Amino acid sequence: MSELERARGRERAAYLSIRVLAVAAITFVVATSFQARPAPGGHGEALGVAVALIVSCGATIAAMWLTQARPAAQLAMLLVAVVSAAALIGLQGNSAAFLGVFPAVCLAALVLPVRLSALVTGVAAAAVSAAWLANGGAPIAGIVLNDFGILAFFLLSLFARRLRESNKRAELLLAELEQTRAAQAQAAALAERQRLAREMHDVLAHSLSGLVLNLEGARLLAAQGGADSQVGDAIERAHRLARTGLEEARRAIGMLRDDALPGPKRLADLAAEFEGDSGVPCKVAVTGDERDLGTDGRLTFYRVAQEALTNIRKHARADRVEICLAYEPSGTRLTIEDFDRYRERQAPPDGTGYGLTGMRERAELLGGTLTAGPTGGGFLVELWVPE
Repeated sequence: MSELERARGRERAAYLSIRVLAVAAITFVVATSFQARPAPGGHGEALGVAVALIVSCGATIAAMWLTQARPAAQLAMLLVAVVSAAALIGLQGNSAAFLGVFPAVCLAALVLPVRLSALVTGVAAAAVSAAWLANGGAPIAGIVLNDFGILAFFLLSLFARRLRESNKRAELLLAELEQTRAAQAQAAALAERQRLAREMHDVLAHSLSGLVLNLEGARLLAAQGGADSQVGDAIERAHRLARTGLEEARRAIGMLRDDALPGPKRLADLAAEFEGDSGVPCKVAVTGDERDLGTDGRLTFYRVAQEALTNIRKHARADRVEICLAYEPSGTRLTIEDFDRYRERQAPPDGTGYGLTGMRERAELLGGTLTAGPTGGGFLVELWVPE
């Protein structure tokens, strides 16, 4: 959750607290009004008490639930609330009706501009004082204490508003600072990747380009000198491998520069390259409904298949190779299996080695697993990544 969302959550909590206070005050005022005399009714002063009670409660509730209204409308609603509460005091002499002005004063201090909230507070103090004087049921000292209570409640609410606004500004500044730091870190990472891309291009790509040219020259010399056909075939295979390595180096450089990353859609290209280099049939099968594996996931499936085919090329004498990509309900599974009639290979039988270690590390970063080991007629590499 962002700092801005947390700030909005605290603001909603503040409004909820005000609403709870308003409901409690209204409940208490209504209960005491029916116990006082004259009680709310339909004739004479009782009718006036009923009207004042309804208007006071309705205006307070409307003000609490319409906090997004324009300041003028909000001001009018709050003024109606405090004046009707004062009228209830004047008609009944009900001291508990004095509590009806507090939710309006609190909300005015929290949501209105200072001058408008001060106006609501002044009207509340004046109206309540006039009601007590008209009723004649309270001494001057008590009236002054009531006015001080209204003023103190207004100042406390205004202080809470200032504190809330200061906290919101501080949180926004912190959020901006975090975004700036994240942008700086991203820029530094991008600069480092670009530096690595330049180094790879200047060293690896140039070296492989030179190797491709030398192998092309060797192939031509072998053809012109009448060399054994096996020598020519070996040079041709080396030439294809070097050219493939150069293409992979260029793809790696493109990846560092945020170009398009290879993924499962290029498994058929991998199989075709492998079959062309080794002469071993290689088939690709895809089952299930295709899903988005994410950037890291797509690259991992491609690299695992690539490494498995490289191991087969180096360590096996396979009759055929099968690649299966299965989109299952709970995850995605990739299997690369070779069928080796000799059942012998140079790689360790327990599936260890730097290439397999790298594949396992890629799988673990995605929360998946990678298993590799001999089967009854070859070797199987299986990658599983959960949904």
